[in-house]
Amino acid sequence: MKKTIFFLLFFVSACCMAQDEKEAEGVIRRFAGREIPMHLALSLKPVDGCDQFATSVKNGKLTIKGSSGVALCRGFYEYVRQHKTGLCTWTGKRLSLPQRLDDQSTTRKVSPYKHHYYLNVVTYGYTAPYWDWSRWQEEIDWMALHGIDMPLMLVANEAIYTRVLKRMGMNEADINAYFVGPAHLPWMRMGNISGIDGPLTASWHSNQIALAHKILARMRALGMKPICPAFAGFVPQALQKLYPKARITETSWSGGAFHNWMLSADEPLFHAMGKLFVEEWEKEFGKNTYYLADSFNEMQLPFGKGEDNEKHRMLADYGQKIYSAIADANPRAVWVIQGWMFGYQRDIWDDASMQALLSKVPDNRMLILDMAEDYNHHYWRNGANWDFFNGFHNKPWVYSVIPNMGGKTAYTGVLEFYANGRLKALRSPHKGNLVGYGMAPEGLENNEVIYELVADGGWTAGPIDLNTWLADYSECRYGRPCSRLGDYWRGMLASVYGSFTDHPRYNWQLRPGSNVKGTVCFNDSLFAGIEAFAAAAPELNASALYQADLIELTALYAGAKMEILTRQIARPYREGHTSQAEALQRTFTRVALTTDSLLDSHPTLRMDRWIAYARKAAGADSTLAAQYERNARRIVTVWGPPVDDYSARIWSGLIRSYYLPRWQHYFESLRTKQPFDFKTFELQWVASTHNLGARRPVKDVTATCRRLINECKEIKEPESR
Repeated sequence: MKKTIFFLLFFVSACCMAQDEKEAEGVIRRFAGREIPMHLALSLKPVDGCDQFATSVKNGKLTIKGSSGVALCRGFYEYVRQHKTGLCTWTGKRLSLPQRLDDQSTTRKVSPYKHHYYLNVVTYGYTAPYWDWSRWQEEIDWMALHGIDMPLMLVANEAIYTRVLKRMGMNEADINAYFVGPAHLPWMRMGNISGIDGPLTASWHSNQIALAHKILARMRALGMKPICPAFAGFVPQALQKLYPKARITETSWSGGAFHNWMLSADEPLFHAMGKLFVEEWEKEFGKNTYYLADSFNEMQLPFGKGEDNEKHRMLADYGQKIYSAIADANPRAVWVIQGWMFGYQRDIWDDASMQALLSKVPDNRMLILDMAEDYNHHYWRNGANWDFFNGFHNKPWVYSVIPNMGGKTAYTGVLEFYANGRLKALRSPHKGNLVGYGMAPEGLENNEVIYELVADGGWTAGPIDLNTWLADYSECRYGRPCSRLGDYWRGMLASVYGSFTDHPRYNWQLRPGSNVKGTVCFNDSLFAGIEAFAAAAPELNASALYQADLIELTALYAGAKMEILTRQIARPYREGHTSQAEALQRTFTRVALTTDSLLDSHPTLRMDRWIAYARKAAGADSTLAAQYERNARRIVTVWGPPVDDYSARIWSGLIRSYYLPRWQHYFESLRTKQPFDFKTFELQWVASTHNLGARRPVKDVTATCRRLINECKEIKEPESR
């Protein structure tokens, strides 16, 4: 009998390993296409602890042994990168392997981290709210190749929550009055907002459940450990009608502009709903280990202003009750919490308060995402969280950065820090139980070099030589070395990639006014660097990725010059030199529209692409498609309003139909001395589904980019900025 059980377990284990190898091979084949070596052998060798892989080539056969499906994919990707034969990015892929691989002795690599974390709660609003399975498959492939094994997976949260609320007795009308549009769901989940651009339909829920099944199946088959949602305590106000004695507190966010409602963790109803949520999730999607619940995101504590001892007691009870609601449904579950608030709100979260929140949760049943070390270091300058909070008091935690806010596409970020800032944590005597590493961008499909660099850091125990890394990255991306790119990178490192800006936006992406200033770090070094990149066209123009990057960098160059022009135009209008102002305004309009046309030729930086995802999610329902389009338009412009222009994108369609007209109206108001109602214009734009204009991609990308750069060279800063 024992032998039978042993062989049965061995057979099941072997089948699972074969499936993981098959899934890893699928990722590699989708990346490689016809370029995959004819002789490729993948071998799964699970280990305890940190992921690892080994690659070797013998008689032209590439063998990869890895501890998980993700490790196998990462092993293949590192082999490709090591030989400078390709790159996988959101903008596009390149792979050019030789027909026969040269023999290579075994190369082994062990990650210094057990977990490789990825995504942010709000990525599900700023980038992924309307993704279909095709786009999700691409992203999961990207994760696997970049060695990411712990993604945040929040698809279908509302479908499960609807079941819970109905079990509590709520009707569909009250639930729908609470829910928000798909792009705003992250902030409803964190208790910040309610009621914007809803309701959600039954078809939305069923489609999201079907999508989540596909996502989770693929993630798990690759050996990933998805973090799924749990109940954090936020409820519709209408729940009070069914439970009039329950303590439900109204929450506010963004200076009181938005509201939600929070059920007290002391209520038996809190435990019942939290337990039921996990049960319903696992009934639908199977057992999971990691569950995210955030109850205090950018909010004041709901405990009044009592003595610290009482505050700490209540925090301890609150943490224990969140955890117990999850654990009573799944005793092996781990409560995951975002650590953004610990750095962002140090006025609330001192060490004693944080320790209190965690104190009644078993150490091995909690995971803290220390999300924003780049903000601690470069923006808040308030010291590392692991130092300030004494290694998080032995709770397992993940070192992470936030390379993007709001999906903005302008460049920012200190590349040297993203290469080697992690070493401070790895080597710190106060690092505590550091178990993971990752990145939590609010929006994707931007600043691709940063994500490649951060991902490499997750598989590197020692320092990365940035200059060498950038040269290798460029050759992987464009297919050949080019000496001019050294000047390009020097210019970028002396401007946008040598500085950290919280919200990089040009002033023309903001509502016009006399004192509007942009925050992109542009200077002569940036201009010189981009000019050097454009000058590399004769050597690199055959590369599709080079052409896409040339478009993006030309838009960055022109965007800086447009900001300079706004100041040059405003002064003569105010001083009554109308003809001078009008001539400058014609230049501004021409540069903006040419930039827009260039971006129409880019694979991703287009408003029509964003809207197409939203409308496709509605299926054949034209009314729902219009609702989703309005929601997609809102999140990247007025947001609510307010939070206006937070998610500023340098996108075609958005420039020609939104940013440029706003500034044209502003200049006209300066000329006529008549005020313009910007708020009405913005809301009308959000409500419209027919004012984007047709795409006008250029015929010759390189020639157009070089002409635009040459024209913009003549635009200089006014004497007083």
